[in-house]
Amino acid sequence: MQKSANRTPWLWIPTLYFVEGIPYFIVNTISLIMFKDMGMDNGTLALLTSLISIPWVVKPLWSPFVDIFRSKRWWIVTMQFIMLAAIGLVAASVRLTTFTLTLILFIIEAFASATHDIAADGFYMLALDERRQSAFVGIRSTFYRIAMVFGQGVLVVMAGLLEKRMGDIPAAWSVTMLVSSGILLLLALYHTFILPRPDEDRSAAAVRTAGDVARGFGAAFSSFFRKKGVWLAIAFMLLYRLPEAFSVKMLFPFFKDPAEIGGLGLGTEVFGLVYGTFGVIALLAGGILGGLAVARNGLAKCLWPMALSLALPCAVYLYMSIFQPTSIWVVGTCVVFDQFGYGFGFSAYMLYMMHFSEGPLKTSHYAICTAFMALSMMLPGLVAGYLQEALGYVGFFILVMLCCVATFFVTFFVRRRLQ
Repeated sequence: MQKSANRTPWLWIPTLYFVEGIPYFIVNTISLIMFKDMGMDNGTLALLTSLISIPWVVKPLWSPFVDIFRSKRWWIVTMQFIMLAAIGLVAASVRLTTFTLTLILFIIEAFASATHDIAADGFYMLALDERRQSAFVGIRSTFYRIAMVFGQGVLVVMAGLLEKRMGDIPAAWSVTMLVSSGILLLLALYHTFILPRPDEDRSAAAVRTAGDVARGFGAAFSSFFRKKGVWLAIAFMLLYRLPEAFSVKMLFPFFKDPAEIGGLGLGTEVFGLVYGTFGVIALLAGGILGGLAVARNGLAKCLWPMALSLALPCAVYLYMSIFQPTSIWVVGTCVVFDQFGYGFGFSAYMLYMMHFSEGPLKTSHYAICTAFMALSMMLPGLVAGYLQEALGYVGFFILVMLCCVATFFVTFFVRRRLQ
């Protein structure tokens, strides 16, 4: 094994998983905020920003080919340069206010980011022995979450402040995207030289043929659908987060739209601070406590409290749509309460996927579960904007609360199976 393969993981794991997070949040959060700022209607906004998340739904279909073509290291570095180029081009296209070109660039970014996820997670397992994999799992998760705060918080606040200072929304987003691209460029250059070159990474592709991969993928896919209780598991993965799946695409429009049409009339920078920063911190805190609760009491005992915690706090948005508070403190308290509850309840979802994936093909089955996880957010998002336009914000958030019934329905049956 080459000397570079023995470099301390501290040199590359934090930056690798920071890079993994930034493009994901640019595609799934910033694109929505940017298009709304530039005047896109809510129906089209939710539809298009849901469609560009398709790569995370279908990535298990092409993940086997990342195993047989070139090394994981090659895929990581190549995708990072593609991602930074796409974001750099978004910076140029947004000034032309051409939604079509910008949307195409976001789709390219999404495919590159999803491919990078596959390669980075595979590289992590090849470059580290089992002991160090366990030791650094918390580090990789922490830096991915830091990327979440940076992507949904810092960059959005930056764009909002630039909008006010420059008086030019496209120019403000162009500068924000250029800053993002510059950060990705520095990290891509860093990884080009710093990422280790483990022998296992070069040999893994060489020993596997396309036929081997196809047969392995077919076996994993077919065995997944033969697992006991698979249709209940799929229903749970698709419906447990239904209230959040409908509401998440409409939160920024709700913050941004003027009070006359039912919104809160708040600025982009306020959303970045309240939702993208304090809300994310509350989400992470809820997730940590959720994990500790399950570790202590078991998933079956925690499932109902977590389902209630995930679904019912969505009522804060119905409250805000009715009373339209103007105090940032009130709005912030509502958002933090909702996000903490969601983080606590989401722990059950992640742990259930791990539980259901247990078996000889655990890794492949978990990858299929994550595809259903992405699909559960994409499908409601396709129609969320049109429903909001038809119902208004009060009617829309009443619908969100009615979706809690679906959460409770699948929770009831899954808990019975877990007991």
